[in-house]
Amino acid sequence: MREYRVLCSLIILVLFVVNEANADNPYRFFTWKVTYGNIYPLGVRQQGILINGQFPGPQIDAVTNDNLIINVYNYLKEPFLISWNGLQQRRNSWQDGVYGTTCAIPPMRNFTYTLQAKDQIGSYFYFPSTAFHKAAGAFGGIRIWSRPGIPVPFPSPAGDFTVLAGDWYKTNHYILRRVLDSGKNLPSPDGLLINGRGWNGYTFNVDPGKTYRFRISNVGISASINFRIQGHSMKLVEVEGSHTLQNTYSSLDIHLGQSYSVLVTANQPPKDYYVVVSSRFTSPILTTTAVLHYSNSWQKVSGPVPGGPTTEIAWSLQQARSIRWNLTASGPRPNPQGSYHYGLIKTSRTIVLANSAPVINGKQRFAVNGVSFVQADTPLKLADYFKIPGVFNLNSIPTNPTWGNAYLQTSVMGSNFREYIEIVFQNWENTVQSWHISGYSFFVVGMDGGQWTPASRGRYNLRDTVARCTTQVYPKAWTAIYMALDNVGMWNVRSESWARQYLGQQFYLRVYTSSTSFRDELPIPRNALLCGRASGRHTRPL
Repeated sequence: MREYRVLCSLIILVLFVVNEANADNPYRFFTWKVTYGNIYPLGVRQQGILINGQFPGPQIDAVTNDNLIINVYNYLKEPFLISWNGLQQRRNSWQDGVYGTTCAIPPMRNFTYTLQAKDQIGSYFYFPSTAFHKAAGAFGGIRIWSRPGIPVPFPSPAGDFTVLAGDWYKTNHYILRRVLDSGKNLPSPDGLLINGRGWNGYTFNVDPGKTYRFRISNVGISASINFRIQGHSMKLVEVEGSHTLQNTYSSLDIHLGQSYSVLVTANQPPKDYYVVVSSRFTSPILTTTAVLHYSNSWQKVSGPVPGGPTTEIAWSLQQARSIRWNLTASGPRPNPQGSYHYGLIKTSRTIVLANSAPVINGKQRFAVNGVSFVQADTPLKLADYFKIPGVFNLNSIPTNPTWGNAYLQTSVMGSNFREYIEIVFQNWENTVQSWHISGYSFFVVGMDGGQWTPASRGRYNLRDTVARCTTQVYPKAWTAIYMALDNVGMWNVRSESWARQYLGQQFYLRVYTSSTSFRDELPIPRNALLCGRASGRHTRPL
């Protein structure tokens, strides 16, 4: 009888917490069928990965705090997993959709993600996170709108366009995967795509005199891009959930995994204009175009494509520093963004992360602080929850660069809930790096060339830098961020260069609390897939 009363109390507690978390927040339901299909993005037939027959996949639209119930059916011949770039999964790393947290969906099986756009607005995207599937498609846009009554610092535009741009390979994803598995890096990509189409393959229709929002995400594999619209200026209004000062740009650099929102007014003579995406810091420079079509236009695009920046690093760095937080604008909540004084909080410690490209056992690998990540046979979050020994060792990656030989390891760095930390990304290579941290938005307080030292803090922006989830690090340079560890879980810190990520430039940050309160972390999902050494175990009754 005592056990029965305890079980009933536990059930009531779970229902109370879940209800409290999601009360009065709408639910949006999605059913996705993931299949193979022929695609021809660069004029060559390829095996693509489609969602509901679409390439790119369906758009997700949500409002702050909405609950998203996404039932994914895997009709591929191999396991499949989707992650949500920029969705913070508050208290819920179980749903992050990377192999360190979530078992892949087996062939001919389904899994239902339960997500919440908790206290978020902005522009993001989803993508397949395992088996190099990202090179085959299955990515799509995510738009999180502000709640009614929360002021937005610009008038409602006449239309809202998602732009999924990035580099592309003509080679099928499974062949690219074999190249990487053999210990070689990938060649340069073959071209660029805009919304899954090649040269002039996509059209944005506008009415003269009206203003439109373009949400641009770099969903590519290896290259930074530059985005511009012939004859039109762009007013930047949002970066990965942060309203920005509304500076005007003729073109924007967008690095791997990053998302930007701009306003464009159709105020030019009526005709068609090029929408241009070109690669940055590559040889050769790749270019593709879409079309901006005025509704009263009878003149097709013609003539040379407008040029843009190519390999200029200083230009890109100056532009990055010009992107600032709008301190008076409301974010997902009514209070102004600037009411959070990130620069006045003392950091508890500094972590320095240096990327490298070692050869280990005769094969090309990539590493962080000398450690090249290898996947375990069991998701790390499940191993941690079930206390399965031998899957990973905590603090198996140093918090500062080491100068010894690089080695393979399932690397997990320990940290504590409610720490406020400084992370420095140090890049001694000749390529631009792009870093993403799941579960978080962080403040990019500084970036510059050379070696970071404590004296570099004198050049930090401690007042109005932008908060975002993905940041670039220029060649032979550093980028510093401040981050409040306010989200318990197991979180992926990774390169957004997908070959580098695949070959080891990633690790997991375990944000730990001894508390067992559901206010700090949600319980394991009842429908969680259990694989590896977690197979045969049980989740929970509710």
